[in-house]
Amino acid sequence: MPIPPASRSPTGFTERAGALRDLAERALADAFRPGGPLGAGAAPERLVEAMRHAVLGGGKRMRPVLCLATCQALCGEAAPALGAAVAVELLHAYTLVHDDLPCMDDDAVRRGLPTVHAKYGYAEAVLVGDALQAAAFRVLAEAAPPACALELAKAAGPAGVVGGQWVDVTAKPPHDTERILYVHKHKTADLVACACRMGAVCAGAAPAVVALAGQMGDAVGKAFQIVDDLLDAADPRKRDELSILRTNSPEAAKAAAKIQTELAKRALLALRPEPGLPKRKAQAAESAADLLRDLVDAQLARTF
Repeated sequence: MPIPPASRSPTGFTERAGALRDLAERALADAFRPGGPLGAGAAPERLVEAMRHAVLGGGKRMRPVLCLATCQALCGEAAPALGAAVAVELLHAYTLVHDDLPCMDDDAVRRGLPTVHAKYGYAEAVLVGDALQAAAFRVLAEAAPPACALELAKAAGPAGVVGGQWVDVTAKPPHDTERILYVHKHKTADLVACACRMGAVCAGAAPAVVALAGQMGDAVGKAFQIVDDLLDAADPRKRDELSILRTNSPEAAKAAAKIQTELAKRALLALRPEPGLPKRKAQAAESAADLLRDLVDAQLARTF
């Protein structure tokens, strides 16, 4: 799926990502239709409604776009990674549902809508998150190479997102940079890196290429979280969160984000599509690589 040309700007990136984001949105919506893996079927109707609310309420879809774009950049097609892209967004949605709970960040609004616990109840939100996590692995089992399930399990588990979240909610002052960077890596960057690694796996890439894709995603995720901390600095609701600004000046944080951006660009430069692709696929691969470069640059453009 070639991505139409656009300028190198945050707006241009939004326009360029539109084709892959729309593809992901349609696939997510299809998953909830009758016959889809998340269609009501034997599941309680209200549970499915709450899951839809958690998944289809908007968002940048950065992780599925990264997954699809990485696959396309390597093999000239995004379609082989569609199942993995849906799965990583379902997993991400589960983490947000739990993150919003009163025992975590206690947020009543996300993306302009009531959070799941605010709309459906606290216990219900826990179960919605549980259901979305299981659904992510069902989608992988049905529509992705077997290696993707291991990738997502490692990124989401105790040495990944859950471990990062654990340190985030249990850490007590005084905080240090090492602890904060641990949270950045595991709570945020691991799942972004996983999206890129799964995209490479779905493209049939060699292990060394999968590792490069993961390095790119890891650096993008770290830059993304640093910039988020900078953007949240003036928000009184974020005052008590574990931010890089607890131990670093804004200037030092910006420098760290620049370093991660350069690391992502370096890894991306080393990613190459399969040799001998037909012209149409080669063009699509080049277009996807351009999109990935735009996404890397767009992280800094949010605040610089």
